[in-house]
Amino acid sequence: MALFVIEGGHSLQGEIVPQGAKNEALQIICAILLTSEEVTVNNIPDILDVNNLIQLLRELGVKVERLSEHSYTFRADEVNPEYFGTDAFFKRSASLRGSVMLVGPLLARFGNAVLPKPGGDRIGRRRLDTHFTGIQQLGAVFDYNAEKQCYCISAKKLRGTYILLDEASVTGTANVLMAAVLAEGTTVVYNAACEPYVQQLCKMLNAMGADISGVGSNLLTINGVKELHACEHTLLPDMIEIGSFIGMAAMTASEITIKNVMYDQLGIIPRCFRHLGITVIQDGDDIYIPKQELYAVENFMDGSTMTIADAPWPGLTPDLLSVLLVVATQAKGSVLIHQKMFESRLFFVDKLIDMGARIILCDPHRATVIGNAREYPLRAANLVSPDIRAGIALLIAAMSAQGTSTIHNIEEIDRGYEQIDKRLNSLGARITRL
Repeated sequence: MALFVIEGGHSLQGEIVPQGAKNEALQIICAILLTSEEVTVNNIPDILDVNNLIQLLRELGVKVERLSEHSYTFRADEVNPEYFGTDAFFKRSASLRGSVMLVGPLLARFGNAVLPKPGGDRIGRRRLDTHFTGIQQLGAVFDYNAEKQCYCISAKKLRGTYILLDEASVTGTANVLMAAVLAEGTTVVYNAACEPYVQQLCKMLNAMGADISGVGSNLLTINGVKELHACEHTLLPDMIEIGSFIGMAAMTASEITIKNVMYDQLGIIPRCFRHLGITVIQDGDDIYIPKQELYAVENFMDGSTMTIADAPWPGLTPDLLSVLLVVATQAKGSVLIHQKMFESRLFFVDKLIDMGARIILCDPHRATVIGNAREYPLRAANLVSPDIRAGIALLIAAMSAQGTSTIHNIEEIDRGYEQIDKRLNSLGARITRL
């Protein structure tokens, strides 16, 4: 296992370009299985989760060619269904939560899929009911193999139907979409997620010949087609990484420019950082963060304490709450962070408290942060990254702290952030990978 050694207290300066969106990449790469023709995907991030999914597709029989550092072609014209029964498939698929989105395209095109119990972040219970019930309504049959701890899924023919999702799950919506595009007849999906990543998937599928309307809303209509074709698709920049860089600049009193962010796709994210008093300036399609020695949390109009909570899009993505929480520790004022979706995602705050942060963990979903206003900088600590987003939050804390910190289990950070140490060191950070 690798670790980071971080010498805190250094400001950053310069320009940085965000990677391609991790969450979009996992959906788009699964969608290439829907056609036997060649699909080109650009701006793919070079991170562990994405690389593991690409390798899984290679082992499945998909022809993969790397055109450049972040562009690939995929051709799924000789998929090997026998791979599903191998130990290699079970091991790789079980370690990657994104593998659940293979079910929709495999059922749609081949009529069978196998799903080992998926892995991913240890951030609480992440149920798969939305995936299963939606795909079952299209005509799939699920059988659970207790010995192998996997689901064997089959469908002689998928047929369009009306589906009311029990939650606006991004990956659940994506899975149902990919199954429905080749189903017979019309599928209507209500309470669909409408995140930019889902919109991007819809645009790609339509470019391949699908017939999806209502893109950008929570009511999608999919008229099934007989086959899909080749296309070229470019991923959005990663909004979670963009938010992480904003928080990093604020915590380290840095002046940076985040390039090519596709600002119109960021939704409420810049506003949430402004609620913490951080100056976020749009400059065309870039974001400029000036150096701020002090930032103060806003109150609500009636004078009550600011609350920042996650919500389905266009609300705030839950993936940024860990970053917003750590940034609030050095603000002037107090804020309540309400993490509604995952019951274990706030438990990393114990480490921040050890570093000198003033945080009250009210319950598994809520934490009150009383900002230090930089009067008491965080102290260096020996840390462990529990998941991707808490990992980057701890890295931000360590970069702002006095002294030298270590972060273990940085493979969790590598799952979502491409060469983060090298990219930040180019701006003036002092991060050593051991």
